[in-house]
Amino acid sequence: MKGYPEERKEALVRRMMPPENAPVSALARETGITGQTLYTWRRQAKGQGLAVPGDGKNPEGWSSEDKFAVVLETAPLNAAELAEYCRRKGLYPEQVAAWRAACQAANANAAEQAREQRHQSKEDRQRIRQLEKELQRKEKALAEAAALLILRKKAQAIWGDNEDD
Repeated sequence: MKGYPEERKEALVRRMMPPENAPVSALARETGITGQTLYTWRRQAKGQGLAVPGDGKNPEGWSSEDKFAVVLETAPLNAAELAEYCRRKGLYPEQVAAWRAACQAANANAAEQAREQRHQSKEDRQRIRQLEKELQRKEKALAEAAALLILRKKAQAIWGDNEDD
């Protein structure tokens, strides 16, 4: 970015990353750099695949996007490398394992969810058709009742009230 040395930018982005997870608002107050600039840097870092929540939340409160980025970063690592990665980021290997399992489960159920969605959509269309038919029937009945009332008023206006009713 203009006017900011690349080293300073990288240092601030690292502060937004785990384990520190410094909120953008706090960094803006501390450094005097506008929040918009910090958000832009954070967005650029996320675009490069880094997990940069930057909101001060603990790892369990991170967005699924950030958790997925961690899963991608740790996929090729062995146990020792994973442990080192987790120490640097302030995470536990169990958290990463749970996030990996959640990612796998999300993709495993995609076909089932699509089938359920189609079934629900079919049921919704049937219900809509049923309600539309019922509405048409009620509109016809209402129109008939209105026509009878008008005819009754006209008959009363022409012949007067019938006392036999």
